[in-house]
Amino acid sequence: RESVIPLHEGHVYHLSVSHHFCYTNTRVPQWHDIWTRMQIRVNSSQMIRVTQVDSEEELEEWNMWNIIFSFLKEKLNDTSIDVDLYSNKTCLKVELLEAGTTYCVVLFRRFDPKLFVVFFLGLLLFFCGDMLSRSQLFYYSAGISFGLLASLLILVYMMSKVMPKKSPVYFLLVGGWSFSLYLLQLIFKNLREICKSYWQYLLGYLLLVGFVSFGVCYRYGPLENERSINLLSWVLQLLGLLLMYAGIQIHPIALGLVVIAVCTKNLDYPLQWAFAAYRRVQSARPKSNSPRLLTEEEYRVQGEVETRKALEELRSYCRSPDFSAWTVVSRIQSPKRFADFVGGACHVTPNEVSVHEQEYSLDGIFFDNDLFEEEGEEE
Repeated sequence: RESVIPLHEGHVYHLSVSHHFCYTNTRVPQWHDIWTRMQIRVNSSQMIRVTQVDSEEELEEWNMWNIIFSFLKEKLNDTSIDVDLYSNKTCLKVELLEAGTTYCVVLFRRFDPKLFVVFFLGLLLFFCGDMLSRSQLFYYSAGISFGLLASLLILVYMMSKVMPKKSPVYFLLVGGWSFSLYLLQLIFKNLREICKSYWQYLLGYLLLVGFVSFGVCYRYGPLENERSINLLSWVLQLLGLLLMYAGIQIHPIALGLVVIAVCTKNLDYPLQWAFAAYRRVQSARPKSNSPRLLTEEEYRVQGEVETRKALEELRSYCRSPDFSAWTVVSRIQSPKRFADFVGGACHVTPNEVSVHEQEYSLDGIFFDNDLFEEEGEEE
């Protein structure tokens, strides 16, 4: 059994032979570690192979699957291994492929802006999923992006169909999509080198696949069916929740933020339920007795009392020093009648009372109705 070197944060290990390493986590994650990433960085002077496992026992195991995966493992001279903040132990083994190779291993924590970008992207997808599902710009952009990523998977699938069954390379394509995902991972890890050395081929590939993807999207057109739009909106919102959860390293905080986002998104439904419950409670309460209506006699008496009161207030104001008597007298037609009213006389004449009774009494009302009916028949 080969000895295992324990890793400590911030300590750099310089070695020149193959070794096994393990990190034992003794620190409980805190709230300020939400966007903190822990990594094991391995740099070497020449190509090496780094394999990550979860325990010391797996370092010693060697079976057929380990042999197959050892061929699939890319050979790098600069690699990083992410360490879960909640994992108890993380182990890796470094294999030298050439003699005289030196390498260094270091474990460190740092703020990772990529985690914040992933969280913000998930937040954007969740709250803007309804709008994005109806946007033509998002439809074509997502279609072209998906075509660029899926083209490698389609290429490997077509190779697996064309390749002879007895080809010695065919066993690499067992599982098809798994091998395609591995190729995607390998390309993204070496994307900087590819862009630097093979940018002409990369540009041509992007233009060709992007044009074909745009043509396919233009052929079928944006979504018009309401159910399809709702389905796309739900998928975007679910993807947003997954990105929000994946962008935060502290699991309880990530779960809490996901719940808060869901409640905030659907806040109008609880408010509607609360308002409906309030209306039901209000309607179930016994209603207060409606106010009693005045009788005809009470209405007449109250009208006379209030009119008398208002006339007395008007006379008092006309007698006050603030009242401009000459201005008012110059504007009215009967100054003598106004002076009599201020002195205490009635505000209406007997003739006006008679005319009012004729117009607004029951006989007058019936007379007017008959007159209107006769005019209507003549017309």
